[in-house]
Amino acid sequence: MHGRWADPGSDGVGSRPERHRVRAACCAVQPWGVPCSADSPTRPPASTDATAALSRELVRLGLGGGLSAVGIATAEPFEDTRADIVERKRRGLHGSMQFTYRNPDRSTDPRRILPGARSLVVGAWSYREGDPGDGEAPLSSRPSGRVARYARRDHYASLRQALGQVADHLKGRGWRATVVCDDNALVDRAAAHRAGLGWFGKNSLVLLPGLGSWFVLGTVVTDAALKGDPPPVPAPHGEGCGSCSRCMQACPTGALVAPGVLDARRCLAWLLQAPGSFPEEHREALGARIYGCDECQTVCPVNRLVDRRHPPHPPPPGSEPAVDMLGLLRASDEALLAAHGRWYIPERDPRYLRRNALVALGNVGDGGDPETEQVLRHWLGADDPLIVEHARWAARQLGRGDLVVPS
Repeated sequence: MHGRWADPGSDGVGSRPERHRVRAACCAVQPWGVPCSADSPTRPPASTDATAALSRELVRLGLGGGLSAVGIATAEPFEDTRADIVERKRRGLHGSMQFTYRNPDRSTDPRRILPGARSLVVGAWSYREGDPGDGEAPLSSRPSGRVARYARRDHYASLRQALGQVADHLKGRGWRATVVCDDNALVDRAAAHRAGLGWFGKNSLVLLPGLGSWFVLGTVVTDAALKGDPPPVPAPHGEGCGSCSRCMQACPTGALVAPGVLDARRCLAWLLQAPGSFPEEHREALGARIYGCDECQTVCPVNRLVDRRHPPHPPPPGSEPAVDMLGLLRASDEALLAAHGRWYIPERDPRYLRRNALVALGNVGDGGDPETEQVLRHWLGADDPLIVEHARWAARQLGRGDLVVPS
């Protein structure tokens, strides 16, 4: 699931099955208002019936708030996930990605988020929608940059709101609770897996039975003792995928180096968010993408079956499946941040949006188009060596090496 990652974007963590199998819960960032005391207030233990009733209330509340799935898990550290992170970091598979790799001890221990935490309430918010670019028809007569589905609207805002209702309900009962979504404080897929929402697919994402992987995940961390009811889903990594490995075969750069193991150094979704030059060996594979990559989800038979049985709705108002690349390359810094500031942009620097757009333009643009020529000439004359590098590449890709002044 994206969370970024993937996410967004996606760090590929979680290949080992967690040993804990309690139902789904959602985790959140360290809140300003949560005290740092290590212990929860002393309370008499709740009866089994009262614990079960509260747990059912929270699940109903989450589903009523728009979540597609809700589960409850225990809040012990995710030891297997921590071991995976450390090992993949040792092998350099994280590239320059930080996120949950930055501090594995922290991102795999919910009690670092909320001292005294006992339970997790994990929720999944769907971002499945139709894509007007699927199939033969182009998105526009002008060169259009593709945006991954999770990033077309702020789905995390909706997820946080739904989980916030769950957290508020717990607080109203006298418990502490905080929401963690798309944050390096917790590996959200590990929480979702332990909570029984689904299994780890070979693409490293969590697949929900009968629903697929088009979800963002989040968690409410609480010191309340809750009771889970894990559904009968496959626990071991990749078991639910059977012999299928279409995601691994379809990855444009071969970033899925083993079932559930992602090499971020090859992942287009990460490279679009990483600072520095876009690796030349992966520029053609980028195609028209300017933010995110959906390929490993688009080819997944589970997702395709869901789409056949329940065709997705067309993109709603406000969804942004594509961006006019020439318009993006003409926009000011202020306009770019106003339009796309909710995306992860390295150092909040709009030059990286232009870098991405120039590579995509080189793949799908028209070198004979006067506006394209004008845009290329402008950026070929920029003061920024990074932008000039990618403008040179785009010009040559479009057969306009005549625009490039020898360095």
